[in-house]
Amino acid sequence: MNLIVDGLFLPAACLALLAWLVPKLLSMVLPEGVRPLMINALLSTVILFALSTGFFSLLYVWKGVGWDELAGFGAFANIVFFGKLGLIAGLIWAPIMVLTVANLPRSWVRAVW
Repeated sequence: MNLIVDGLFLPAACLALLAWLVPKLLSMVLPEGVRPLMINALLSTVILFALSTGFFSLLYVWKGVGWDELAGFGAFANIVFFGKLGLIAGLIWAPIMVLTVANLPRSWVRAVW
């Protein structure tokens, strides 16, 4: 049980779920076609990077690091630090996102891949 609460399982599972969910939701908004598919991939990457960066900052606060402590380092240092964590988290969410985006043309009705 300690692995789920304090380990990496819960954050990794949340990021994996978001990596599947974000492109699916964007595909409901964007039209069918190759160009919208590439836009979906780009938007999904930016959104997942922002979500993972925010997710890790909230995990730090949840684990006991106060907002005042984070503010003491400065905004730029926090952006760089949590941005690096968001990029590293790309090892989890990027393959799932790529597979989800690649699978989207299977459900197209009007456009042909």
